[in-house]
Amino acid sequence: MNTPRIVVLGGGESGTGAAVLAHTRGFDTFLSDAGTLAPKYREVLLHHDITFEEGKHTPEKILNADEIIKSPGIPENAPLASAARQKGIPVISELEFAWRFTNARLICITGSNGKTTTTTLIWHLLNKAGFNVGLAGNIGQSFALQVATCNYDCYVLEVSSFQLDGMFDFKADVAVLTNITPNHLDRYDNQFNLYAESKMRIVRNQTEKDTFIWNADDKVTCEMLKNRDIRAKKIPFTLGNRIGKEGAWIKDNNLIINIEEDIFSMKIEALALQGRHNTSNSMAAGVVAKVEQIRKPVIKEGLSDITAIEHRMEFVANVHGIAFINDSKATSVNAVWYALENIHQPVVWICGGRDKGNDYSSLTELVSKKVKAIVCLGVDNSKIKASFGELVETIEEYTTAQEAVVAAYNLAEKGDTVLLSPACSSFDLFDNYEDRGRQFKQAVKRL
Repeated sequence: MNTPRIVVLGGGESGTGAAVLAHTRGFDTFLSDAGTLAPKYREVLLHHDITFEEGKHTPEKILNADEIIKSPGIPENAPLASAARQKGIPVISELEFAWRFTNARLICITGSNGKTTTTTLIWHLLNKAGFNVGLAGNIGQSFALQVATCNYDCYVLEVSSFQLDGMFDFKADVAVLTNITPNHLDRYDNQFNLYAESKMRIVRNQTEKDTFIWNADDKVTCEMLKNRDIRAKKIPFTLGNRIGKEGAWIKDNNLIINIEEDIFSMKIEALALQGRHNTSNSMAAGVVAKVEQIRKPVIKEGLSDITAIEHRMEFVANVHGIAFINDSKATSVNAVWYALENIHQPVVWICGGRDKGNDYSSLTELVSKKVKAIVCLGVDNSKIKASFGELVETIEEYTTAQEAVVAAYNLAEKGDTVLLSPACSSFDLFDNYEDRGRQFKQAVKRL
């Protein structure tokens, strides 16, 4: 009997992890990347003696697969993925593949905004409570690599719409949906409903034994739930008044969570992460903690002592009275709206990257009030210039983090804030949003 052949498309964190898992489970494994592999991933593949190619995709070596694992950065309609499907070769995500090889409990978080913060908060709470828990998905180390090399009882997974698109049998024990706002529309034929449907795949395959936690303040989510049969137990959270028997809400400046008639409460000002959007994120994390039966004192301590999350409104430094904030994870217009809303000083805004079908109109009022200059950090900045050219007098363009930071510093004055909050993906100039954020921080430290 022939050994099943697994081909992995893309050799980043996700793809390399998937290749390692496939190889260690005895599959005939091959990885193909059209670009140049990062040295750390090439070393991992060589260490495990996994066959790979870089700088090209060779159809003959790919379309003989029994199954293809596609990295999330590669579009669903990429020519090789389409050709594979036409030949009847399944094309799946890394998470779908890794799920087959673990019995761990899976807590999965998706949403247009807030999913990284919520994921990190949940992991922090579970870790503080003594759970043997891994953090993976669209954050940190690859889920597949952890399944191959670790032995966690539980995983907290940040799940992107691209990863959800390649999930078929995968099931979340606990699913969290933070919100659905326009994002990545370039990958969904500029059709918001297709993107929204992708997000709803988070509840796919859930049963009555599972839990779905959702944001009742998000109009799109509410609309999507109206005519959908969800078998999992549904628990809402809201910044408004109580909804239903179970869930989370605000009353008299207290965050209140009720699960199975057991009430948890804490003052909003005691939360480590401030701002309305972070209160929602803390609520979602708190509901998960209650579902997982974490003790109330541990939840309260965890929600009040978590430190800043890297690349999410992360304070970097104050240089001669100018504050520098790294919000590289803000790859959507809505995420930038939250960032600008929470800054009360004049802003020099560093933005740009690979446009995802963005509509910048929701930022008009905030930009006109708060932004004194824009520094574009992208290959094509025409849409940003067209959207804000009449609102902001100074718009400059650069292609390295170092140049952008120096320019922003020169445009700012004492008391101003330099904000990296791109509204775009990073793949035109950087490996990913983490690479962009770290290069930004390194450039600030050189000032």
